[in-house]
Amino acid sequence: MSLTPWRILSSRHIYPQFRMDTVEVANGSTFEPFVFEFRNWANVVALTKTNEVVLVRQYRHGVREALLELPGGVIDDGESPLEGARRELMEETGYSVGNIVEVGRIYPNPAIQENTLFCYLASGVEPTGSQHFDETEEIEVHLVPLDEVIEMARRGEFRHALHVAVLFQALAHLGRVK
Repeated sequence: MSLTPWRILSSRHIYPQFRMDTVEVANGSTFEPFVFEFRNWANVVALTKTNEVVLVRQYRHGVREALLELPGGVIDDGESPLEGARRELMEETGYSVGNIVEVGRIYPNPAIQENTLFCYLASGVEPTGSQHFDETEEIEVHLVPLDEVIEMARRGEFRHALHVAVLFQALAHLGRVK
C-alpha cells in the first residue's frame, strides 16, 4: 500500500510561525491542520573526561517545573547544526567541546512541526568560558555520572521527551543500548 501525501489547497499564517493549511486527503475530504514553523534545534549529550554528563536545570513554563535537561537550543540562521550545538553548549554551560559527533536526527513532533532536532554526542568537554543566557534563561549546570542519568531516565526523573530521545541516540552510538 502506498500512502498519499495530503494535497495543500491553501495556506495562511494565523500568527508568525503558526500556519493553517487547507488540505485534501486521499479520500477527497478536506480539513485544516496547523503547522508550527520552528527553526531546527540541536542538543548535546556532553561527557566530561570522567564520564559525567553536563546537564542544565531550567524552568519550563508549560509544565511549570524546573527540569534537568541536555544543553541545546535553536540553531541560528546561517549556522550549521554542529556550530549551533557547540554554541549552545558554551552559552548554557560554559563548557567547550573536545570531540563531537552527530548521532541522529529526529522530528520533535512531525504531526504539527516541520523542524528537525539534531542529536550530538560530545566527549572530553571541559569548562573554558562563562555562561551567556538569552533574556528569558536562568540555568544551573549539573554534572551527573552517565550511569546515573540512565537510571534517572528509567525512573522517569529525566522527563523531557526530546532529551530522552537524544540520550537514546547517544547511548546507541556508544553501544550501550541492547
